[in-house]
Amino acid sequence: MYSYRRTQVAKTVTRAMLSEAVAEATGFARTDVGQISDRMIELIGKALMEGETVKLTGFGSLQIRSRAERVGRNPRTGTQHRITPRHTVMFTPSGRLREALDALVEGGGSAPKKKQSNGDAR
Repeated sequence: MYSYRRTQVAKTVTRAMLSEAVAEATGFARTDVGQISDRMIELIGKALMEGETVKLTGFGSLQIRSRAERVGRNPRTGTQHRITPRHTVMFTPSGRLREALDALVEGGGSAPKKKQSNGDAR
């Protein structure tokens, strides 16, 4: 399902690019595909705002997580400041997507590799 290979990692795929690809693949009009994708994004946003988890089978899940108040530090000056509590959207990839990404990395594809910390003994 995820056989798409990109030659550059830094390229950003936009909503317009996705709509264009779907229109070409399905033969539907670009305007129809654009309206459908806009509505889907609206519904996903609404569900998240209502505290629901959004599961996209074969892709992953989106859910809201609460972040507690914490102290942040400016890396240049070292000054501390308060970071207010907030809600954020967390994405958890599906097993299928994770496997496809792992295969891409193992096969010498262009997916980004994790940075290893100095204490990492891999």
